[in-house]
Amino acid sequence: MFVLFDDAGKFLAGRVMSEADASLQVELDSGKRVKVKSANALLKFEQPAPAMLLAEARKLADEIDLDLAWEFAPEGEFGFADLARDYFDAKAGVVPQAAALFRLYDAPHYFRRAGKGQFKKAPEETVKAALLGIERKRQQQLQIEAWAEELIKAACPQPIQDQIYKILFKPDKNGPEYKAVVEASKRSHKAPLDLLQAAGAITSAYQFHWKRFLFENFPKGTGFPALAAPEIKEELPLAPVRAFSVDDSQTTEIDDALSVQGLGTGTVVFGVHIAAPGLAITPDSAVDKVARERLSTVYMPGWKITMLPDDVVQAYTLIEGRDCPAVSIYFTLDEASFEVRSRETKLERVPIAANLRHDKLDGIVTDATLAGEAPADYAFAPELAFAWRLAKHLKAQREIVRGKPETFNRPDYNFRLAGERMEAPNGTESIEIGVRARGSSLDLIVAEAMIMANSAWGGWLAELGLPGIYRSQASLAPGIKVRMGVKPLPHAGMGVAQYTWATSPLRRYVDLVNQWQIIACARHGKTAALVAPFKPKDAQLFSIISGFESAYMAYNGFQNSIERFWTLRWLQQNGTNELTAAVMKEGLVRADDLPLVFKALGCESLPRGSHVKVRITGLDEMTLDVHATLIERLDEAAATDEPEGDEDELEAAAAPIALAIDLNDGAGESEPAAAQG
Repeated sequence: MFVLFDDAGKFLAGRVMSEADASLQVELDSGKRVKVKSANALLKFEQPAPAMLLAEARKLADEIDLDLAWEFAPEGEFGFADLARDYFDAKAGVVPQAAALFRLYDAPHYFRRAGKGQFKKAPEETVKAALLGIERKRQQQLQIEAWAEELIKAACPQPIQDQIYKILFKPDKNGPEYKAVVEASKRSHKAPLDLLQAAGAITSAYQFHWKRFLFENFPKGTGFPALAAPEIKEELPLAPVRAFSVDDSQTTEIDDALSVQGLGTGTVVFGVHIAAPGLAITPDSAVDKVARERLSTVYMPGWKITMLPDDVVQAYTLIEGRDCPAVSIYFTLDEASFEVRSRETKLERVPIAANLRHDKLDGIVTDATLAGEAPADYAFAPELAFAWRLAKHLKAQREIVRGKPETFNRPDYNFRLAGERMEAPNGTESIEIGVRARGSSLDLIVAEAMIMANSAWGGWLAELGLPGIYRSQASLAPGIKVRMGVKPLPHAGMGVAQYTWATSPLRRYVDLVNQWQIIACARHGKTAALVAPFKPKDAQLFSIISGFESAYMAYNGFQNSIERFWTLRWLQQNGTNELTAAVMKEGLVRADDLPLVFKALGCESLPRGSHVKVRITGLDEMTLDVHATLIERLDEAAATDEPEGDEDELEAAAAPIALAIDLNDGAGESEPAAAQG
């Protein structure tokens, strides 16, 4: 005797070797013996042989018309043998019965399972809906195959063109457009980017990077709604100073300026003046909502996406020739020892006498001119000289707290695109990459003044019991990162007791938030905590921190990647195929004269700090990948102060971009694959 039985949804048949009340011992054609529960034994028969039964029943099942079977099926529960007798004939044998079982089991949209071998007709409306769904899936699959075929033939269907960045980076993996790209990539044996480039879906590497960034961070575009700059209504006193700012020529959001009073008297008043949009923009206003959505200005070579509309920025920027509203902090200092005797914050109008520019003065304002060792033939020479001496003192004091000096071994790089423009670059422009040594005299003056103000304001907020947004670092140990929070904790990297960001309110949202708190302190003193916009443990502050960190990381990541694009373009424009570099780790090298980190074959075993010459063998502007090989080692390993954590981040930045496409054909979630061409 043979038996057909259900094994976890799979139908098997074999010879019955023995039978008990609740189970059977069954031998399969393979010779394997299995124990089968009696409840799972669906059909016992003498002939044909099990293998023949399964084969014939499967073939016959495919011939059963489901619509007709549904019509024939009785109301209420019924067994598969009942349907076989109604559909075939009253004497339907074992093969038709098994065929009915298989067909019923495989058509849950027509028949619901009601137990072992038992079924029930699905309602008519359910059947119709299911059939419509099946037809839609069939049509969708035909569409996927047609689109995949077009892609393979180097043509991009418009629906895929319209969703190109969504498909690559934030896909709906059930969408037909995504599935068509996956199918075409697999069938053509091409990487997705190569496939889409060949099909004409991506024609510009620069536009690819730019539009990807906009897709992920500015899905509604970069334009602003119609917004007017709110007026500052309160009467502000005029400060008795001549202030000056120091920025690059491209800077339009001038947040900070400096002033020096009392030179030669023994007591000097050093002023740090910050643009004051917080005097006009209020929390939850229309302008604030725009700023909070963007959270920061985005910088890139030849262009930027500002946090605030330009009309709003120009209303508050510290432009020369105007008396500009400002939040000022004045430090009264001993002129010789730089001892701080008092601090005072004021809300006022500050006369901005000049906007000094780095690119015009860096070669003129030098340590020698500031120290009196060379003629100082430029504006504000005495004020800059004092500010420089103060900055050196402040830096030395911070380094005592840090436990070691700050070093600036690597230069800053300036990217300049040829020509003036009123719209974003298109990637074809000529690029110049210039070098400006970090820690220049003007850099030092501005940096130390901002650190001084940010640290002092952070301490003042804490003293008056107001929360603020702080940046802290527990220690300089490897792997200890800077964190943002609402508590005034030490910043080991800066060497200060606490540190806020409050000096760039036109371009960073956290600075604007902190400015609102500082304004409350300036207006109300010890009672400021009662009226400040943000109270202790305010959940909004944590939300702002979270959103800002996410946006700032995304914006910095884009800036780094687009600068890498322009660096690769510079190599091409200048026909440069050899570079000198320093070895970092595991074959990772840093170019001496360009902002470029990449892997170079042959450098894997060289000691950290080794100086090498490498040959560029390939560049990929789409993936931002650099292929290089070692030519020769130039000298022995030199000491390097590159923190290990920074090297890890640089290695990640040097890796090819990653796509969110999974070519594993639905085999489960996997890590995104590198977008290598």
